[in-house]
Amino acid sequence: MALKAAFIFLAPGTNPAEHRSVVRTPEVELTTIGVTNYEQAEKVVQSLLDQGIQAIELCGGFGAAGTARIAAVAGSRAAVGAVRFDIHPGLGGKSGDQVFAQA
Repeated sequence: MALKAAFIFLAPGTNPAEHRSVVRTPEVELTTIGVTNYEQAEKVVQSLLDQGIQAIELCGGFGAAGTARIAAVAGSRAAVGAVRFDIHPGLGGKSGDQVFAQA
């Protein structure tokens, strides 16, 4: 059985229902999904878990706090990892933690 994995990226104006793709190889089924913020990513992760996703990789726009939020949603149901950029070129040179910080 192939590993079911997902890559979630942050980009303004994305719609997770529209901005997604699936690549299937003999060993991996990779779903790529665009989201606009951490809250939307949390909802997408819950849906992915319900679909049997086992591993989730987050784009470099997710800061440490954003990655922790996604890991909390995933719990023990999926491994969560992240590409690291302390300043992300797609977020105006900021971390997602700066852009999406909540009081």
